[in-house]
Amino acid sequence: MDRIVIQGGARLEGRIDISGAKNSALKLMAAALLTDEPVILTRMPRLADSRFLGHLLAKLGVEVSERDDAQLSLHAATITDTFAPYDLVRKMRASFNVLGPLLAREGHARVSLPGGCAIGARPVDLHLKALKALGAEIEIAEGYVSAKAPKGGLVGAEIDLPFASVGATEHAMLAAALARGETVIENAAREPEIGDLADCLTAMGATIEGAGSSTIRIQGQPRLTGVTHKVVADRIETATYALAVAAAGGDAVLDGAVLAHNKALWSSMHEAGVTVEAVEGGVRIARNGSRLNSVDIETQPFPGFPTDAQAQFMALMSMATGSSVIRETIFENRFMHAPELARLGADITVHGNEAVVRGVERLRGAPVMATDLRASVSLVIAGLAAEGETVVNRVYHLDRGFERLEAKLSGCGAKIERLPGSA
Repeated sequence: MDRIVIQGGARLEGRIDISGAKNSALKLMAAALLTDEPVILTRMPRLADSRFLGHLLAKLGVEVSERDDAQLSLHAATITDTFAPYDLVRKMRASFNVLGPLLAREGHARVSLPGGCAIGARPVDLHLKALKALGAEIEIAEGYVSAKAPKGGLVGAEIDLPFASVGATEHAMLAAALARGETVIENAAREPEIGDLADCLTAMGATIEGAGSSTIRIQGQPRLTGVTHKVVADRIETATYALAVAAAGGDAVLDGAVLAHNKALWSSMHEAGVTVEAVEGGVRIARNGSRLNSVDIETQPFPGFPTDAQAQFMALMSMATGSSVIRETIFENRFMHAPELARLGADITVHGNEAVVRGVERLRGAPVMATDLRASVSLVIAGLAAEGETVVNRVYHLDRGFERLEAKLSGCGAKIERLPGSA
């Protein structure tokens, strides 16, 4: 099992290219099931998660081919299978989102429940509620969801979500794009990835209004066409590299980053003493080495502070003056990185969904272990700022969400390398 070795203390200077958003790309891949024409995705991130979904789509009959220029072609000319087995779905939760497109196009599907998650329960009940509202008959047995559409296909409906679930909003949009009539999603999630999916579905022939607001209206179509679509820049990768520059010190431009997609983070970073500004083609992050100010944060749905940047921000706050309070309101059990940061010298106390971070003057390198995707990259950030050598083990988590992490950081001066085997 690979590990990442970091010699801390190097400033980050230069430019980092931001990849397409993982959380958007996976739903765009599922959208290829809605048409018998090719769907071509550009700025497509090369990640373990996208490979997992590609394997599942191929099993369903989709021709999947990728090119070296970050382009992925998906052609579902004929759906040859509507069964998504546990062995494929369990590897990555977003695979469950093939259920709606299969149901909308073929009228039936049997898809494994995605199972547990290291960062807490992430149930799919809202996904199923949305599909039922569109007329689907759903049965759950032996860990599988079996769904059938009514004769004539799914029918548009009003879907009122009890909370702004990103996954349920996206799943409802995918299914509604081929449903007869109008679907209205109330209390819809507002994340930029929702807008990206809406743009793609619109280009395929659906009529969608309100993406980015709490009410989305979708006029379904009897068929959708192929499309070439550029995946939106990854705001979580943007946040991660921004916090890496802030932690290590330096001055870097994040090419392709969209300033408007991380306003809550930028506000907290500015309060901490980090320079954040829009520049042509991206966002500039700079810190001159002075001690950071402590900042309290609370994770919230977009446009609030993103839960997927919480671990990275905790790494930054571990070196700030004074104490900061970090509240996690989205997922339970999402402070597993705290004990590993403590191995580097961080002073963190966790009580339920709240962590108190007492900043220390310096961190010191040590062997640490990744527990999930965002936690693992928080350890990389801390290692970049720590004195001496940090070894991050179990980095397969990183490969699920970060493309060419070591190359992007080393290109800006970081002393970081991936080595085979465990420490």
